[in-house]
Amino acid sequence: MTYPQDPYGQQQPYGQQPPYGQPYQPGYGYGPPQPPQEQGLAIAALVVSIASLVVCSGLPSLIGVILGHIAHSKAKRGEAGGQGMALAAIIIGYIGVAIIVVLLGFFIFVGILTDWDFD
Repeated sequence: MTYPQDPYGQQQPYGQQPPYGQPYQPGYGYGPPQPPQEQGLAIAALVVSIASLVVCSGLPSLIGVILGHIAHSKAKRGEAGGQGMALAAIIIGYIGVAIIVVLLGFFIFVGILTDWDFD
């Protein structure tokens, strides 16, 4: 006995394309190419964070952290790529900020101990 219509709809075997003229259906492994995701903000954040760590400067570290947080949130929402680079920029930026804070505290401590006069 044959049924005139399959109640569950016809499904193609795995890996085969639907017949010519039918619209794209997810699950066939082909379709419109995905546009490359933008990673510019994540790359910029990583470059600024690394540069600030190399030159031991505080302001670029803060900029790298801010850019890294923006890039990471965009990557988590799927608006951009580079989530790993953004996370690395955040970590490196915070390390740079910590180094600046420790150095500043060290210089203030040494200044207090030696009674530096700025006359």
